Amino acid sequence: MTRQLAQIHYEIIAADPGGHVFDVHCTIASPDPQGQCVSLPSWTPGSYLVRDFAGHVIELAASSAGEPVRVQKSDKSTWRIESCDGPVDIHYRVYANDLTVRGAHLDSTHGFFNGPCIFLRVHGQEEARCTVQVERNPNERFAEWHLATSMHRLDAAPHGFGLYQAADYRELIDHPFEMGTFQTQYFEAHGVPHQLVVTGRHRGDLVRVARDLKLVCEYQMELFGMPPPVDRYVFLLTVLGSGYGGLEHGWSSSLVAGRNDLPRFGADKISDEYCGFLGLASHEYFHLWNVKRIRPAPVAESDLAREAYTRQLWIFEGITSYYDDLSLYRSGVIDLDAYLTLVSNMATRVWMGDGRLTQSLADASFDAWVKFYKRDDNAPNTQASYYTKGALAALGLDLTIRQRSDARYSLDDVVRAVWEQHGRTDIPLPEGRFEEIAAEVCGVELSDYFDAVIRGVDDPPLADLFARVGLSFDLMALRDGDTRSPKKTPAENLAALHVGTRNVNGRLCLSTVYTHGPAHRAGLASRDELVAIEGMRVTPANYHKLLSCYRPGDVVAIEAFRRDELHRFSVELDPAPHSAVRVALDGEAQAASVELRHLWLHGETL
Repeated sequence: MTRQLAQIHYEIIAADPGGHVFDVHCTIASPDPQGQCVSLPSWTPGSYLVRDFAGHVIELAASSAGEPVRVQKSDKSTWRIESCDGPVDIHYRVYANDLTVRGAHLDSTHGFFNGPCIFLRVHGQEEARCTVQVERNPNERFAEWHLATSMHRLDAAPHGFGLYQAADYRELIDHPFEMGTFQTQYFEAHGVPHQLVVTGRHRGDLVRVARDLKLVCEYQMELFGMPPPVDRYVFLLTVLGSGYGGLEHGWSSSLVAGRNDLPRFGADKISDEYCGFLGLASHEYFHLWNVKRIRPAPVAESDLAREAYTRQLWIFEGITSYYDDLSLYRSGVIDLDAYLTLVSNMATRVWMGDGRLTQSLADASFDAWVKFYKRDDNAPNTQASYYTKGALAALGLDLTIRQRSDARYSLDDVVRAVWEQHGRTDIPLPEGRFEEIAAEVCGVELSDYFDAVIRGVDDPPLADLFARVGLSFDLMALRDGDTRSPKKTPAENLAALHVGTRNVNGRLCLSTVYTHGPAHRAGLASRDELVAIEGMRVTPANYHKLLSCYRPGDVVAIEAFRRDELHRFSVELDPAPHSAVRVALDGEAQAASVELRHLWLHGETL
């Protein structure tokens, strides 16, 4: 194929793996005659925190026809290239030692970069076609490296270094790249080629992963309606000793998972860890529609130089978090018991702290820039999560629509309508429009639900809603430090400090002190290291056993280190809070409720 370099052309080489440095050239064929401004984004779409990627640029210089051109930095992320005749070449180096889905990472084992970390934005030419030449490091030790990306190839062979292209800057930064000696598993979902690219040592059964992902992808395609919005898709997975995270893109997703999250060969059951990984992949895939193409207006209109405020993240992350696990069930990957366990665990994480009753989902969405991505030890007391509480709000909205429409409509109908009106059309979703579409499509009044659960701080009325579909919703005691719904019903007389705990190299440290609980009243603080209870040494392994010797109302002496100082506290124990949630089948449910449950779980209406 003839090489057709675009007016804006980039060359990238993994120049110094040992030093974690990518070497980049950006050539602008027709720079602004008044002086060309270029910049790196301050944040990456899908992750709402200013990260200042320009801070990783080591040096930047420009030249034209072999002669240097003056460069002046005008703000933290922007450079102005002095006016010159003809094309200008900008050479810069990027330090890449951020092993996350949002950043760039390069060492002797692999290279990865997310577009906003690498590609300069050429001001005034954001709509121009771009080409990218990606080169392997010339050292023979990297001769076996290959490359994976969803970006369109020009002269590059499959998984090869070479020339790629993007229609414009928005698309350019929406294709992450992975390079190294990865493994690849292929599958098709409704005829669309998919790849699973895995970097890192593991012993997982990738054939099984591909089989399960195929089912999930096909279900989501069917949910939104054919044809799907992509002609190819790539899951880029980095496997670590431990880790969890994902970032959505228009034709791919970047994932991080723990080594034990992948299924072992011959394993029949789906482990909790593997179920978590599938939920992560399902979540990022759902974003193909909800975020990447149904876009919140303030985010769609942003130049990524400053924050883009929206009160809709509960829609884009919360509704996605509802459907990520529901997709596993509806596609047949997990059974009903597993799905109800996932719902129970999510509800438990929400009920654990008073933050859900302090901050509304609308405000949590708006404040993501300064709160969600900067969560501190006190966050469970003061913040709601637009992911987890947002998912429960979406579940409650689905059941509320079904109840008020006599099972004729559901949230499925709403998301499909939003897709048709604002996804296929590429018209960004204005603030408040989702609520209007829900009412229009379903023909029922929903403003009270949005006022109470989205703009207010009420819990979605899950106990009543679940009862209508033949499910029970029970609150039980939750031990200190636990974050999952217990499999066995705990004793009612459990004593607790009302704290979250963390194992720090074999030491039991407090991660959260819940407001108004015994530890809070006694003066204990997050990050304190518990040393002894009534003179008995405390460890992460024996903490619950020690505490089980006491009952609510008992006063115990606790010793703890705060920094390097030993302190003694007198603590009157309380009953363990009833914040563990268990959602289960109601064995006494009437036939009508069982029918409604079947309709909901299988995405059907009357």
